[in-house]
Amino acid sequence: MRGKVVGYILQNQVLAAILVVAFAWLIIEIREVLIAVFVSYILMAAIAPYVEFLRRQKIPKPIAILIPYIITIALIVLLIVSLLPFFIAQIGLLFARLPVYIIDSANILGLKLDGSSLAPIATAEFGNLSSGIFSITGRVFGGVFALISIFVISFYLLVYREEVRESFATLFPEKDHAKVASTLEKVEDKLGNWLRGQIILSGFIGVVTWIFLTLYGLEFALPLAVLAGLLEIVPTIGPTIAAIPAIIVALTISFPLAALVTGSYILLQFFESHVLVPRVMQRAVGLNPIVIIIGIITGGKLLGPVGALLAVPFLSLLVVIYKNLK
Repeated sequence: MRGKVVGYILQNQVLAAILVVAFAWLIIEIREVLIAVFVSYILMAAIAPYVEFLRRQKIPKPIAILIPYIITIALIVLLIVSLLPFFIAQIGLLFARLPVYIIDSANILGLKLDGSSLAPIATAEFGNLSSGIFSITGRVFGGVFALISIFVISFYLLVYREEVRESFATLFPEKDHAKVASTLEKVEDKLGNWLRGQIILSGFIGVVTWIFLTLYGLEFALPLAVLAGLLEIVPTIGPTIAAIPAIIVALTISFPLAALVTGSYILLQFFESHVLVPRVMQRAVGLNPIVIIIGIITGGKLLGPVGALLAVPFLSLLVVIYKNLK
């Protein structure tokens, strides 16, 4: 019966076109929901190995699922409570002084800039940023409610992990059920490895950046290090963007210090690219850098910062599906 319906729709070109347009409109209208579900799925895939480990220790399933979530939420709250006030104050000073830094750096390089046009931009940007962690979260995930929803959805995806796989497999012909289930398992493995790898890489880059900027006596070492850690999530172009503010701040002190900071960022990224990424992320991404850049630009254009951040895991998902279902 289902085959006859599909055949009728494909033969009726007008009806098929209407359904395609309606489906595209629906996707656009519920894109925030789809993003939340995708992020929840990534979170579930990242936590699943720890849940399986606890299950092997004879811990009941609900408790085995709750333990990683409680630890994750506790760490997030601890970081926010301990670091956020100081970070907001530091980033405020950085934004306030950034026009002066840019002008001083331009003067060193023999360029002339109008500082009066830079100050309002920096003030306005910090005004948006300093409105608090809730507004920052809202700009990325659509609000605190959406963030809580992501944790709740990922929790239930873990609870009903096998049932979800089986239900999804039933959408395909019976002969393909095993292949679909195997593909879903590989997708989970890929996305989980990506998120866990990104957390490790971001933490490492942030800590090491903070150490060498502090040793160099550079102002705003903490916010610059946090920026480097966050932008590590955006492969290829993120580290370059993160280095620019630090180089500008160093350039206002002395050209040798700016060269030292630049060299440190280059060495750190060389170590990250040739040592850490092959060891930590070799199974997680495996995409051509050109494809990554195009994906990030396209994701950013379509969905803003969230699209840029999720472009790499989404491309990885598509690659896994293509390789396993072709």
